[in-house]
Amino acid sequence: MDKAIILAAGRGTRMEGLTEDRPKPMIVLRDKPMLEHILDRLREAGFSQALLVTGYKADMIEAHFRGYPMRIEYRRQETIDGTARAALLGRDFAAADPFLLTYGDILTESADYRAMAAKMTPDIEAVLSAKWVDDPWQGAAIYADESGRVSRIIEKPPIGTSATHWNSAGAYCFRESAFVEMARVPRSPRGEYEVTSAVEQLLERGLRVLVHGLEGAWRDVGRPGDIAVAEDLLDG
Repeated sequence: MDKAIILAAGRGTRMEGLTEDRPKPMIVLRDKPMLEHILDRLREAGFSQALLVTGYKADMIEAHFRGYPMRIEYRRQETIDGTARAALLGRDFAAADPFLLTYGDILTESADYRAMAAKMTPDIEAVLSAKWVDDPWQGAAIYADESGRVSRIIEKPPIGTSATHWNSAGAYCFRESAFVEMARVPRSPRGEYEVTSAVEQLLERGLRVLVHGLEGAWRDVGRPGDIAVAEDLLDG
């Protein structure tokens, strides 16, 4: 697996004034944009091609990565209507190859990217990254058996209703079948077309999906207060 799709179209309204002049993935952590840290880690994990789905201030992203030592393509999400629609823009880029999908505001260790890709054996349709939490109400609750096979995924479950501790960590390995499901997902209760809905449909078809519990440092950089924590993680 050497192809990665990174969703980087949003402005990041929860970042308050920090995204007035730049998209959220271009917020600087230590000495370079968060998105560059993500690409660096993908390169370390063996990925050689990336597609960046851009939107808000897309020109800034494209200008920054000219000359970056990795093959990069771009697609612009003109209508921000959900992660599944954004990921679908990478269908021609991935073609029939397996690929990793992640977000431009989530930091994951390169070793976990490699481990996820290694789990994509011919009988596996998808691998979902996950973090162990007390209650996965803020993300997507992933239900899996002792072998790691996923049976259910529930987006934004109400507080206290989950019987699992696995919370989606925002990185996925998929095959071409994921695009088929993304193209037919309905709008979620939040009014968006979501990647988790496509995963649910893969499960409904009886396809094998695994969970990968992250072993390295991880951070979703969604609010100003997450920046200092993310920089501490980068410092190791």
